[in-house]
Amino acid sequence: MAKLTFQGGIHPYDGKDLSKDRPIRDILPKGELVYPLSQHIGAPARAIVAVGDRVLAGQKIAESGGFVSAPIYASVSGTVKAVEPRRVVSGDMVMSIVVENDELYEDVGFYPVAPPDKLSREEIIDIIREAGIVGMGGAGFPTHVKLSPKEPEKIEYVIANCAECEPYLTSDYRRMMEEPEKLIGGLKIMLRLFEGAQGILAVEDNKPDCISLLRQLVREEPGISVKALKTKYPQGGERTLIYAVTGRKINSTMLPADVGCIVNNVDTVVAIYRAVVEGRPLMERIVTVTGDAVASPGNFRVKIGTSYEQILEAAGGFREPPEKVVCGGPMMGIAMSDLKVPATKTSTALLAFTKDEVSMIEPGPCINCGRCVEVCPGRVIPSRLADYAERFDEQAFLDNFGMECCECGCCSYICPARRPLTQEIKSMRKILLAKKKR
Repeated sequence: MAKLTFQGGIHPYDGKDLSKDRPIRDILPKGELVYPLSQHIGAPARAIVAVGDRVLAGQKIAESGGFVSAPIYASVSGTVKAVEPRRVVSGDMVMSIVVENDELYEDVGFYPVAPPDKLSREEIIDIIREAGIVGMGGAGFPTHVKLSPKEPEKIEYVIANCAECEPYLTSDYRRMMEEPEKLIGGLKIMLRLFEGAQGILAVEDNKPDCISLLRQLVREEPGISVKALKTKYPQGGERTLIYAVTGRKINSTMLPADVGCIVNNVDTVVAIYRAVVEGRPLMERIVTVTGDAVASPGNFRVKIGTSYEQILEAAGGFREPPEKVVCGGPMMGIAMSDLKVPATKTSTALLAFTKDEVSMIEPGPCINCGRCVEVCPGRVIPSRLADYAERFDEQAFLDNFGMECCECGCCSYICPARRPLTQEIKSMRKILLAKKKR
């Protein structure tokens, strides 16, 4: 039987052995926690607390700024120290709520509204919205919006993205191995929203133990199946995942719902379960800390607002000074210059490497080998798009389908001339998207 996959992609060293066998450990932060009001796609949240207020874990401290937005909850008890701009991973200054942790970790108490089978579709979506759940694979799109397509009756597949194709990341793997019932429970809740839809747990085949465990747990669930995907990057990208699992194609102008699909990653699905079944808002997530510069790589349950400095400390700090520190995966993550920034709802990993291999590379001229075209999952011509981007030729960039780039980094990885293709294309896409927004 052919393995489920897509055309293109690459096979980088995955580095998962460093942390995949390390069980999830809890981090109890100290000092101040910082909650940026913009942790999602859409309108920033609005602070509803003031300096001097005492808050409890699970207390709403910022409300949604609109339909495409999400509220924010305190993850510790303490006192609001400031509402001011603070630096985030990207280097930007973002308005944030700063809470001084009293280290008592008192919470508001968590109680479900009702058993899931007693809730209506609208009630479930309202619970998810009120819990502040967003896409936790990195995109940060408010989940209640994704679960509210214009024509819900046309949704045929609800897919849990269990691929975790980014090298080094193992947080989803640990979540699946340690809390599979919550993942399956969250998927069953999502299926209640779309009558007749099939549930799919899509897992890369480099996780055979996970595939076996999930299949065993859903053997009595006729509406849910486990699909083994070929291990290849970016297998977990939304477009590539949908194609691999269903054979359906989407482009940059479409949403998964346009081809009858809803996709959410592992941590998001578990967050749905915890919100509906346990009555818990989104206050924490699993973060992988790894790389050859990390003393004790592992996976950690991190309270949102915790500084990366404390997250690294939980992993034993640096084994030796790193040349490169990355937030997220090595293919699509962001290089960090400061660890005194907060983890947010979309934080997936902290990577630290003893060598910055990218900085040692001197780009050369394109040799027209076509390798970037072979690996591009978007089926565009990256070398040509990068040329247009360098010349700021916006029309040529658009005419050659530049907006179909998913910024996965495959072209830069494979280029023998070491051209920064993805970076050039990404910059142009950012300019064009900003102009479209205006």
